[in-house]
Amino acid sequence: MQEDDDNQNLVLGILFGIIALVIGLVIGLTTYVTGQTNAAKAAPAMVADAPEIAEVGEALVKLYFDSGKADLPANAADEVAKVVAKLQEDSSKIVLISGYHDETGGAAINAEVAKARAVAVKDALIAAGVPADKVAMRKPAVTLGGTDAAEARRVEVRVQ
Repeated sequence: MQEDDDNQNLVLGILFGIIALVIGLVIGLTTYVTGQTNAAKAAPAMVADAPEIAEVGEALVKLYFDSGKADLPANAADEVAKVVAKLQEDSSKIVLISGYHDETGGAAINAEVAKARAVAVKDALIAAGVPADKVAMRKPAVTLGGTDAAEARRVEVRVQ
């Protein structure tokens, strides 16, 4: 009889342990997912609060990227040098970076790739000596129509 009680207590102990483990897992996953969701909601708010800067004049530099890639093109160093030289002519101006993408594929993915390209250009400018507070970025824009697919995979840089 004592042996049956011991076996029953052992089984109940294991069962309660498993239940506690499952409850802990559910609470942990809920906390993790809620944290991820809140972080995702906070990021667009920061972007939405940023003022939209109008593009003035023609782009000084246009960098064309490979499809689906954010790696700087081979001519990036020369183009960045042009921007640095132009900014040195009038240090009161800012550098405005605009990334573009086309309508094909998922809009969210295209916008992320266009943003990654613009960030790569921004990082290259800062590495070349442009002060970070002199660099502004616009929200990725969609390129409509056009015959050259590369136009949709470009980043334009203006000194204005």
